[in-house]
Amino acid sequence: MAVERTFAIIKPDAVRNKVAGQILARIEDAGLEIVAMKKMQLSAPAARGFYAVHKERPFFDDLVAFMTSGPVIALVLQGEGAIKQWRDLMGPTNSNDAPAGTLRGDFGTDLEQNATHGSDAPETARLEVSYFFNAGEITDVTEALPPE
Repeated sequence: MAVERTFAIIKPDAVRNKVAGQILARIEDAGLEIVAMKKMQLSAPAARGFYAVHKERPFFDDLVAFMTSGPVIALVLQGEGAIKQWRDLMGPTNSNDAPAGTLRGDFGTDLEQNATHGSDAPETARLEVSYFFNAGEITDVTEALPPE
C-alpha cells in the first residue's frame, strides 16, 4: 500500500469536550504521522468555502454555524493507506451508527456533532489540505528520518 496524505479536522464539539488529545493519541497509535497541525477558529466565509460542495443542501447553514461555533484542529496525516486508515478510525459519519472504538462512536453525538472530518479520496485530500495549509507548513516525516 502506498504512503499517502489525508486531511482531518477535529471539530468544535470534540475540542469543546476536551477530547482532542485522546483523538490525537489514537491517530498516532494507529500508525498515522501528523505532518501538519494547527488550531484555529474558522470564519463563516472560510467554513462556507470549505463546505461549498454542500451549499445547496438544507443542512448547509447549520453546518457552517456549527463549524464556526468554536476552535477546530486541522491536520495533515501521512501513512500507508492514510485515507482509508483515517476513515476507518473515524467510523460512520452519523455517530449514532458508529461502533464503540471508533472516534465518532466514542466522541460524537449525532450526524452533525461527530467529532471529526476526513477526506474521502486522494483528490479531495489534496484540495482540503491545500485549503488550510501551504507546502511550507507540512513536514514530510520520511524526508526527516536519518538514513538507515
